[in-house]
Amino acid sequence: MVAVAGDAPATARGWSAAAMVGAAVLVVVWLLVAVVAHLTQGTADLDLAALWALVTGEGTSRDAVVVAESRVPRLLAALVVGSALGASGAAMQAVARNPLASPDTTAVNAGAHLAVTIAAVLGATLSPFAGVGVAFIGGLAGAAVVIALSSGKDASPIRLVLAGSAITLGVSSITSALLLMFPWRTQNLFAWGAGSLAQNGSQTVLTLAPIVVVGIAAIIVFGRRLDLLQLGDDAARSLGLNVGATRVWFIVLAVLLAATAVSITGPIGFIGLCAPILMRVLARWVRPMRRHRILVGMSAVAGIALVLTADVVLRAVVPGGSQVTIPTGVVTALMGAIFLIALAQTVRTGVSSEALASMRAGTRFGRRAPWIVIALAGAGLVAIAVAGALIGDSALLLGDVAHWVQGVASVHVQIVLETRIPRVLAAVLAGACLAIAGCLVQTVTRNPLADPGVLGISGAAAFGAVAVIVTMPQVSFVHTLLGALAGAGAGAVVVFALGAGRDAGPARTVLVGVGTGAAAGALTTLLIVRTDPFNQSMAITWLGGSTYGAFFAHQLPMVAALVVAGIVLSRTSRDLDLVQFDDTTPRTLGIDLGRMQILHIAIAVVLTAVATASVGVISFVGLVAPHAARLLVGKRHATVLPLAAALGALLVATADLVGRTVIAPGQLPAGLVTAVIGTPYFLWLLWRMRARR
Repeated sequence: MVAVAGDAPATARGWSAAAMVGAAVLVVVWLLVAVVAHLTQGTADLDLAALWALVTGEGTSRDAVVVAESRVPRLLAALVVGSALGASGAAMQAVARNPLASPDTTAVNAGAHLAVTIAAVLGATLSPFAGVGVAFIGGLAGAAVVIALSSGKDASPIRLVLAGSAITLGVSSITSALLLMFPWRTQNLFAWGAGSLAQNGSQTVLTLAPIVVVGIAAIIVFGRRLDLLQLGDDAARSLGLNVGATRVWFIVLAVLLAATAVSITGPIGFIGLCAPILMRVLARWVRPMRRHRILVGMSAVAGIALVLTADVVLRAVVPGGSQVTIPTGVVTALMGAIFLIALAQTVRTGVSSEALASMRAGTRFGRRAPWIVIALAGAGLVAIAVAGALIGDSALLLGDVAHWVQGVASVHVQIVLETRIPRVLAAVLAGACLAIAGCLVQTVTRNPLADPGVLGISGAAAFGAVAVIVTMPQVSFVHTLLGALAGAGAGAVVVFALGAGRDAGPARTVLVGVGTGAAAGALTTLLIVRTDPFNQSMAITWLGGSTYGAFFAHQLPMVAALVVAGIVLSRTSRDLDLVQFDDTTPRTLGIDLGRMQILHIAIAVVLTAVATASVGVISFVGLVAPHAARLLVGKRHATVLPLAAALGALLVATADLVGRTVIAPGQLPAGLVTAVIGTPYFLWLLWRMRARR
């Protein structure tokens, strides 16, 4: 009996060692296959035999030039960046004890991208090490804000992603604004911002490789401390670990690795999320991999394999030599989107399905006299609309507008107002459409975080519109509108089919929406970088939510959609009052809940699509305006909906006015301004909801 008992642990250790060897071989084989495929793939014929001949010194000089000058620099970039991101993500997930933590979801990549863009705007010529330093400062700032917002006793995996997504959206808006304001100083940064392996030689990669090697080595050497963190803070402290200092140390190392990767290739998305998750899944069957000294190293190798696989897939799908200019980050973003949507089905949300119903609503005056509040909002909207017509790079007077209406204005005034009035009207109508859409989605899903932009519906609509613009030789506004409708409809189906469910909290729907938006954004980037520079600049401006070039004819779909929505909602407002609280009460009163949800989501999709087709992507309006309306007049939709529409119109019209005047004669798209305004509100809302379950 003693011999048998003694043999059992030895047998278990033997099986564990064999499983560890098998897992390592599996990952290494994946890496080698990806390396070979990467080196043999391209416009110049180079098969495995020719590659072996080069290794043995018997290859031709032409093949040697192709490999040395084109494929090896790209391969080296993949080796350094993939390993850095894989190890960085593994460390972040261990420190946060959060399977969704990564350089992307903690806004490290976005912060680093902004910092590098600011340096380019300032005209700084950065050495490789200085570039890493700048990216590190930006990445560390982004991570600090996200971690502060998502930590605490009510921390949850999805809360971190929500905070990171909001910070990323706001930071990306500032980055986009800089790209538009300083096009010559930031030339080619759009494609680089999506993550490109294209390199001008190997010097930069070889210079920065030691930082990655030392960073990964440091994490592996001190990996046992990560193991202790998984026991919980109290248990780790009882074993002598300084928890606070350990967290700071590993976060700094993780951000340094991610910043180094960004400075080499730009932010290649979601490798830091996908590689560690794949290795953690493998660790369920291979127990030794649960130790972070092994897990971090395996994640680094898997990160390289993922980057190379994505690059190989990209060059296999895209014909000709144009694949060299397409960012590899497009493919990795698609992979990350799939991971986010899949993970949304398994992680706890940390946000209650009663969160919307339990939020405070209505002031005493607003509940007693809601129509006075609506009238005041309407008066404010009229004032902003008038200001939008009068103020700009050329100031006008009310008399000029009166003369224009009478048809007796000067040529100068006529030209200015014929450009300005359609823009003001487009901003007003788009704001009203998006505010009503956001209010409907929040009510039907009982999700206070819902917004067409946050849920990815606006991004999907933008992808549909851009796809039509790029692929059709002659495009009319009708084509663009149909593309936006198709994209928004497809995005809504994905979000509400995969993000809904019996046990799905409101934050889960948002997480699926974030994944859907990431996928739509990646595909949109792919389309944009393949077009010519002029169309690229126009597309970036339009995607930022610009009223530039608005025409009265383009606004007719928004008018029609608002009229139809107003007629339908005037009859269903009482049903919406009941649906916002629970499912039981509407069913008890004979309301067909499923049919009603589909109807109102369809209205929201149409409103979002027509607004996006007319003015581009404008985020957070559908989040801010409905909440502001509820805070003022309560939760009765007969008053909430018109007030939300007025406030949404007021917000976008104000953003458009600010965008046209703050850097005149230059201009900022209204969507960038609303993102800068809406991001702090989203974060405040998330902070306020941190204790609700």
